[in-house]
Amino acid sequence: MTSQKITQFKKLFEEQKANLLYTAMGLTNASFAVQSEDLMDEVDHTATEMEQSMRMRLRNREALYMKKIDDALERIRMGTFGECEDCGETIEARRLEARPTTTHCVACKEENERLEAAHIDGRKSKSLGVKMRFA
Repeated sequence: MTSQKITQFKKLFEEQKANLLYTAMGLTNASFAVQSEDLMDEVDHTATEMEQSMRMRLRNREALYMKKIDDALERIRMGTFGECEDCGETIEARRLEARPTTTHCVACKEENERLEAAHIDGRKSKSLGVKMRFA
């Protein structure tokens, strides 16, 4: 991958990170506080709980994505951005453009998904020698 392309990805990640941080600053913990006027009746109470639940899920997703961005920036810094972490081959530019934080080439991702589907509970078998990842 060219240094120009890597620079473009780095700029993209830095912009996305800045946007997430800006959004997080706007969504302070006060936005999760329940106001007494929001609890007029059971319907209001339920609606408030659903809204809080959705906000928490959004914050959790943003935190996970922030970790992926940080990991991608670290791979850029280490010079391994764009390399599949399973086979070491170069990840196609089209795949990186579609999913910039990816860490697997198409073939390895398909193999991982096939192995996951082979287990009834969707978990990877520890006996297969496959590295477990949670992010």
